[in-house]
Amino acid sequence: MRDEPIMLVDDEEGILTMLENILRKEGYSHIVKAGSAAEALMAARTTRFEMIVLDVMLPDRDGFYLCSELRKTVTTPILFLTARSSDLDKLQGLYLGGDDYVTKPFNPMEVVARIHAQLRRSNHYASEASNNEEVYRYESFSVNRSTGQLIVGKADTPCPAKELELLLFFCKHPNRIFTAQQLYEQVWGEMVQGDEKTVVIHISRLRKKLETDPSAPQLIVTLRGIGYKFVPPLRGQL
Repeated sequence: MRDEPIMLVDDEEGILTMLENILRKEGYSHIVKAGSAAEALMAARTTRFEMIVLDVMLPDRDGFYLCSELRKTVTTPILFLTARSSDLDKLQGLYLGGDDYVTKPFNPMEVVARIHAQLRRSNHYASEASNNEEVYRYESFSVNRSTGQLIVGKADTPCPAKELELLLFFCKHPNRIFTAQQLYEQVWGEMVQGDEKTVVIHISRLRKKLETDPSAPQLIVTLRGIGYKFVPPLRGQL
């Protein structure tokens, strides 16, 4: 049995029950269901979830609001599962802190596979961190793998799990060029065609945290038609 706490948020009881049953068959024993944003926020105050699956259309507040509220205190991977399928909705969900986005109608086993992938990467990340403290210190920021802490200037800056993993990957491979697809495979841990957009959004969010001028990035540089590379700033003590 797997005891990673998972929260499922949807106002359709049938979807909640179906996902819960499938996840229990896959060995997950700690599953919490919420039918509204208020229920989800209350549950998140008392339980540290390892994974959150989140609908957008909820009866009280929409899932985009809920995601932004959760991201104030939670770095847990968030998977949007919703009938809102436009590119604008996907971009908004990713910008607000979502790690993945699946549209309804969906294949339940695809959702479970994506949950597996997110948890596998998170557990691998936590295991490596506990055995290997990895700290990168630069003139403008520092990032600590073992504590999951990002310091920009002298400010402790919240950084969701996937953003942190992406930044650590860049720090570990300075001045190397990676395509968006390569970054997705390395950080998200799976090969899914068409998920480059997820990488683009996460890079944009990192730039807003790290760059003096995110519209003219100097740290995470775009090489048009080729990919991205991390150009380290000067090393130093913050």
